Amino acid sequence: MKKKHIKILLMLVLIFAVSGCTKNFNDDGKIYTENILCRPEKAETIEIYEKNNIDIETLKECDDFQITDGGYEGLWTTIFVKPLAFLLLQAGKLLNSYGLAIIAVTIFLRLLVVPLTAKTAAQSTNMGKAQPELEKLNKKYANKNDRDSLMLKSQEQLLIYKKYDIKPMSGCLFALIQIPLFFAFFEAINRLPVLFEENFLNLFELRRTPMEAFALNQYYYIIFVILIIGTTYFSFKLNKTVSMSPEQEKQMKMTTNIMIVMISIFSFNLTTGIGLYWIFNSGFTIVQNLIVKGSKKNATNS
Repeated sequence: MKKKHIKILLMLVLIFAVSGCTKNFNDDGKIYTENILCRPEKAETIEIYEKNNIDIETLKECDDFQITDGGYEGLWTTIFVKPLAFLLLQAGKLLNSYGLAIIAVTIFLRLLVVPLTAKTAAQSTNMGKAQPELEKLNKKYANKNDRDSLMLKSQEQLLIYKKYDIKPMSGCLFALIQIPLFFAFFEAINRLPVLFEENFLNLFELRRTPMEAFALNQYYYIIFVILIIGTTYFSFKLNKTVSMSPEQEKQMKMTTNIMIVMISIFSFNLTTGIGLYWIFNSGFTIVQNLIVKGSKKNATNS
């Protein structure tokens, strides 16, 4: 397990090592992105950038944005941010709504990785089936800490994994994709003026956070906080491995509760655009897990 965590950590370090970053500036208490990818459309937004001496004359209109625009900004921006920004812009033009574009692109990307997420769900189920044998193995070697015993335990554990077709690392692959995708969405949305200039459903500003909305007495933004927390909670709950030992279940519950509390706090400072991504991404996970569990149950009954 330790080696697996080290590999994940190294992957995350690599991602952030090659990452660009969003540069911001403050104008009358409002935060704007400095290194935007294309030119704003609204006159008041253009005026704000010009007032802060930020050159936007060389930028193309967002409708004309291409992945290669702006030159090379590092692997992160080249591989993740600009292609995703281009995809969001094209979807926005097609659907005539950038809020709907965020939802559509989120679902599209999740559909692309369905084979991978299905394997992750299958690994969780297989681990549940293997749990009784793994518990017996742990009891068998409970008081044996010598080198030979540890080697024998490791070999027997590998045999159990092989028996139930468990590949520990495969369960982490989806998480390794999800993390950069979230940050790519975050940066792409912040760097596209047409996204943060638009309202969703003529009610929610895509760049506004619930905290900013509350300061303006727009308390209806609380719906995003509720939906983010709710979809996250149920996606975690449905990912629970069956047949866990009491100790593992207790640890899992504590970890889940900590994550829910952290996400609850963060949700107040997530923009509407990122909130849409989070809600529909978690919602997709819920639906997929329900389908997988339903198909497994039907297969068992038949």
